[in-house]
Amino acid sequence: MDIVLKTEMPDIGTPRRGKVRDIYDLGEHLLLVVTDRVSAFDVILPNGIPGKGKVLTEISVFWFKQMGDIIKNHIVATAVEDFPEKLHKYKDMLEGRSLLVKKAEVIPVECIVRGYLSGSGWKSYKNDGTVCGIKLPEGMLESQKLQSPIFTPSTKADEGHDINISFDEMKKIVGEDTAEKLKDISLRIYERASRIAEKKGIIIADTKFEFGILNGEIILIDELLTPDSSRFWSMKDYEVGRSQDSFDKQIVRDYLLTLDWDQKPPGPELPDHIVEKTSQRYKEILKILTE
Repeated sequence: MDIVLKTEMPDIGTPRRGKVRDIYDLGEHLLLVVTDRVSAFDVILPNGIPGKGKVLTEISVFWFKQMGDIIKNHIVATAVEDFPEKLHKYKDMLEGRSLLVKKAEVIPVECIVRGYLSGSGWKSYKNDGTVCGIKLPEGMLESQKLQSPIFTPSTKADEGHDINISFDEMKKIVGEDTAEKLKDISLRIYERASRIAEKKGIIIADTKFEFGILNGEIILIDELLTPDSSRFWSMKDYEVGRSQDSFDKQIVRDYLLTLDWDQKPPGPELPDHIVEKTSQRYKEILKILTE
């Protein structure tokens, strides 16, 4: 399978490159190209995961359609034939991994919803019994389901780590009215997605959303409920009191932790068996969720 680590379209312009996405400014719209790059510990690794970009794009499009009556999103077109004509000659590179999207003013917070106690939430809970300032019951275990999902925003960092913040801190950044709307929308999306996923044997432990403002209205932007933005667990393998096997790049993280690497650039090259195993993991969750 072809692998796309970096896009080059000289007559279209120079993209802004994120960890995974190459973003081209087309004037009225943006072109988001989801590459096969993979990052871990905020370092982009030299080799990518074949097919990853197409998997992330297809999963996002699937979820955007499911949430259309809750909130509008930024998608204008998903097929290259519906993109501006100057992009058609790049069809082989773009098809299945790119979206033509509306330009929106990005709201500078990550909207995270947690339904289970895991990751940084579990670390915080072990430390002081709270997650982003929310007090949780005593005696909870790792990966335990919360009584009800909680909204735990974070800062949106261009580089390095996002920082968890309280809801009150979020209000200071975006305003009380916007903060309340984002919390309500995020919880509604998470609860609907959880119901859909559970029917397919998948737990969504937590996820993060990004929003923008377009014509004074809040819309969904970026990606939605992908393995890069969410923790997906198998219901049949789920067991409280331990970390769970996730449908994401955890395989990559686990491998890197076995190395003598200081988690600073440049990142080490991944061996073929780790790349293949991770690629299969991404394809597996796509098939489970969308079929």
